[in-house]
Amino acid sequence: MTFIKPIGVFGLFISIAVCQGQTALVVQGIGGKSVTLSVADLSNLPQQIVKATDHGTPATFEGVLLTDVLAKVDLPLGEKFHSTGASYYLTVEAKDGYRAVFAWAELDSTFMDKAVYVVTKRDGKPLSDKDGPFQLVVPGEKRAARWVRQVTALRIRQSN
Repeated sequence: MTFIKPIGVFGLFISIAVCQGQTALVVQGIGGKSVTLSVADLSNLPQQIVKATDHGTPATFEGVLLTDVLAKVDLPLGEKFHSTGASYYLTVEAKDGYRAVFAWAELDSTFMDKAVYVVTKRDGKPLSDKDGPFQLVVPGEKRAARWVRQVTALRIRQSN
C-alpha cells in the first residue's frame, strides 16, 4: 500500500513555479510590472536571424531583439527619465544562478545602437537543454560573459 502525504496549496505553488521556471522567462520592468513569457510568446514577436561566432564556432541563431522583449514592461524611457535614465541597469538571471548586467544606456536606442538578442534556436533547431530554452546573444563582444544560457529572468533596476 502506498501513502501519499498531502503537500498543501503552498507546496503545489512551489512545484508549479519550478516547472514554469524551466520553460518561462520572467521580465520585470520598473514600477513592479512583470510578465512571464514562453517560447511561443517570443515566436509572436518579430523574428531575427543572427550569425555570430560562439566560442570559435560559427552559428546561426534565431530569436528576437531584447528590446522587443523588454517592451512588454514599463521601461525608463522618454522625457521623464531624461536626467535619470543612465542610472538604470538590466540584470539577466540564469537557471544555475549566473548573472550578468547591462547598463541601461547600452540598451536604450537614444544612447546607442547595440543589438542584443533573446534566442530560442541555434542552427535551425531549438536550443539544447544545456543552453535553453532562452539564451542571450550579444554579437561583437570579445568575451561571451554576457551570452547567458538558460535565461530565467530579466530585471530592470535603478542604482542607489
